[in-house]
Amino acid sequence: MIDLPGKAIHDFHFTERRKKLFVHDEFGPKVEMPVSYYFRNFRKMPELERVAIEECSGKVLDIGAAAGSHALDLSKKGLDVTALEISPLACEVMKDRGVANVICEDFFTFEGQKFDTLLLLMNGIGISSTLEGFREFLKKASTLLNNDGKIVFDSCDIAYMYEDVLQPYNKYYGEINTRYEFDQQLTDWFGWLYLDPETMMVIAAEEGFHAEVIFEDDNDQYLAVLTKNA
Repeated sequence: MIDLPGKAIHDFHFTERRKKLFVHDEFGPKVEMPVSYYFRNFRKMPELERVAIEECSGKVLDIGAAAGSHALDLSKKGLDVTALEISPLACEVMKDRGVANVICEDFFTFEGQKFDTLLLLMNGIGISSTLEGFREFLKKASTLLNNDGKIVFDSCDIAYMYEDVLQPYNKYYGEINTRYEFDQQLTDWFGWLYLDPETMMVIAAEEGFHAEVIFEDDNDQYLAVLTKNA
């Protein structure tokens, strides 16, 4: 699939072009995703993300690292950070911004290292696509975590999106079809997952993790920390 988010990040960093990146979904008109948001510093991040960064410890894998803003702040904390990103264009940007350890690979095929913290922000857990995909994510995460390791991620309960429409009867309501638009191009539709905290906790427990919500904001977003049960 064409890498439009990576192209948007790459253009923003290396050129003066300021074209808009949009997200389409099944709920209504497209929504702009400001590309500058990928480049914000710690002070400009929402409180949820600042709390998440402070929660990280030890050797950290920043999954879906995009332009590397979270990885850079984790490095400033003195942590050993690896930025994992599937987009080659975004990886170029991270290297140019000074992220020391960048790996361009899909999370689900990445292997060979162990970490103390797996970090996914900006609803990065959405890469799971479905509830079953979330189970597969947790199984894969277990292979990358040290015994006392943890997963730190945010997500959002999007039940409010169904106030005027019926929830789907044949799938979980947080399984959304979406695509990107940039520079008059569109990606294919792909699945993205939004997890309500109760469902997340049930699945986490079934897959051998203890889940705790450590922060919630006013927009139905929450920050979770998952640790492997002994």
